[in-house]
Amino acid sequence: MKVVKGNWNQLLSNYEVLKILQNTKSYKKQKMNQLATITYQTIKYLEDTPCKKQSEEKIVEYLKAMESKKLTKAEKLTLLNLCPTTPLEIQLMVEESEERLSEEEVEAVLQIVTNVREDKQDTEQET
Repeated sequence: MKVVKGNWNQLLSNYEVLKILQNTKSYKKQKMNQLATITYQTIKYLEDTPCKKQSEEKIVEYLKAMESKKLTKAEKLTLLNLCPTTPLEIQLMVEESEERLSEEEVEAVLQIVTNVREDKQDTEQET
């Protein structure tokens, strides 16, 4: 995974941001400058979000499962980053969700998000 210069309209998931920041050399070399402080604080924040338990494979699986859903890229990314657990949370994240998604589709989205969040967690518990 790498950052492509000049492509500022690219959307990144929290997982991708976390991995990029963890690999930032300025963070590892210079502990006292402002960039290092911001990088450190951002990493600490992201480590307390669902992205810590995600993987590239799970994100690809999530995106494939979400292809058939009537959601924008930004909505899919928001769902991936925040991992909602209730229909109400989806309603708050997806604009006009009542008109665009049936109850069955909302439940399917919740199941897809649950799979992204829990499969790696289950694997970590086994080791």
